[in-house]
Amino acid sequence: MQILKGLYQVGGSLNGVTWTGRDASYEDANVYVIKFDGGLILFDCGCGETLDQIFTNMRYWGLSPKDIRACFLTHSHLDHAGGAHILASRGVEIFAHENAAEAIEAGDERCCGYLYHKKFIPCGVDNRLKDKDRISYGGIDINVMHLPGHTSGCAAYVFTYEDRKIVVSGDIIGTLLDGYFGWDGSIDFDKKAYIESLKRFARFDSDIMLPGHGMIYFHKPRRRVEEAFSQALSQWR
Repeated sequence: MQILKGLYQVGGSLNGVTWTGRDASYEDANVYVIKFDGGLILFDCGCGETLDQIFTNMRYWGLSPKDIRACFLTHSHLDHAGGAHILASRGVEIFAHENAAEAIEAGDERCCGYLYHKKFIPCGVDNRLKDKDRISYGGIDINVMHLPGHTSGCAAYVFTYEDRKIVVSGDIIGTLLDGYFGWDGSIDFDKKAYIESLKRFARFDSDIMLPGHGMIYFHKPRRRVEEAFSQALSQWR
């Protein structure tokens, strides 16, 4: 699905871009790809079992999986990072917040393979990121926002593309019409940290928000974050 020229959603089972055997499931997170001079950047990579579907979707838009140079992971859960070991074996450079990187390299309960009755296959992370890091890749400046709570290693990625400020938000907020927050069963879920992250994120303006599951926010995404922050204050204090 084309979002902007050169920016696509190529994975995600909740809205049927990929399929895991269950309709409208959360088993495969949204996967986004952006084209730059010299290659492609992925944001998240799905559960691993759908990577062939993701590659097929890419080819439809004239994007070769062989051109993937980097994958930025929003956090360590299997539905977002389960395919990272496959990409790494193909020479793709893996980026993640340092807390997420620790979990991905361990492949332990923080990756939540048990939630899907699957095994998370660990892999190395080439670049361990911190809050406010700025990575220039293929002429695109990607800024890191560490927003823990859903997990300790949740990160959002912010970049400007076609004069629009884009944020890839992962599971920092919930999917529209289906709750305000990311899943709260993570072993490193932290309500207090989550409230502070939502407080910070609710001050942030973007033009388009690319969430971890479900629908993309094309119009005033900050309103949705403010709603989530308001609900967190009401429900969690």
